[in-house]
Amino acid sequence: MSAVEQVFLECERARSDGDLIQRVSASDKEYHFQNWVGDRIAACQLASDDPGRNTYPDFRLVNYPEGYEVKGLEFPGREADYDSNSQVPMGLHNGREVYYVFGRYPKAERGVDEYPVVDLVVCHGSFLNADTDYAHKNKSFRGFGSYGDILVRDRKMYVVPTPFAIAAGTAGLATLILPASYQVQSPDLVLVGELDRVEVDDVLVSYEFNMQTNEMVTHKAPNPNAGRVHSFRAYRSRGAGDSKIVSLNGPRS
Repeated sequence: MSAVEQVFLECERARSDGDLIQRVSASDKEYHFQNWVGDRIAACQLASDDPGRNTYPDFRLVNYPEGYEVKGLEFPGREADYDSNSQVPMGLHNGREVYYVFGRYPKAERGVDEYPVVDLVVCHGSFLNADTDYAHKNKSFRGFGSYGDILVRDRKMYVVPTPFAIAAGTAGLATLILPASYQVQSPDLVLVGELDRVEVDDVLVSYEFNMQTNEMVTHKAPNPNAGRVHSFRAYRSRGAGDSKIVSLNGPRS
């Protein structure tokens, strides 16, 4: 069995058995769900490099060409998209297949340091973005301000739709979304949906920002892959909501 199937099934087991997220401190707003996922990877006896603040993806497996990027979402709260401060999502990075682990959990309450995983989606990075060629870089220039000595940094932030916004039928359950070409091996995984994402006609290639008017102008070019269909399949653990079908939501405005 491949690593991603093991990781997903262990995440679903832990969620359904009530293995709680442990918040280390009141200031821990980022790593508690990452730690929970790390425990699941360890439970599968999969060796991984230790995650760091600036590493991508968060967990890089040692014996499999796979990595896992973890995104925790408070629920109810912001769940339709998330901020990616330095890395656009992709399905292949430095020779590794990249999988994203999205988990929703109750909003933290004062004095409560443990809480359940409400639902989760493990998806291949190409479900979020099919391009693997774009290389993120932060650029800067000096010369702004009255004395011409202020540095301006172009530090891009990407706001990416989550699988909960892209696909219907994921709420309250655990869902695994893989490319249709992936051959599932575990008999415990049941097909619950077929999802086709289609590339747009035009893609963004550059933008300009006017520092006097604070207006931003974008420039697009024809997408050489316009109309290309990327097919995915959604799976669930047998008996864990496998009768609820997963389908794509309509396009976002």
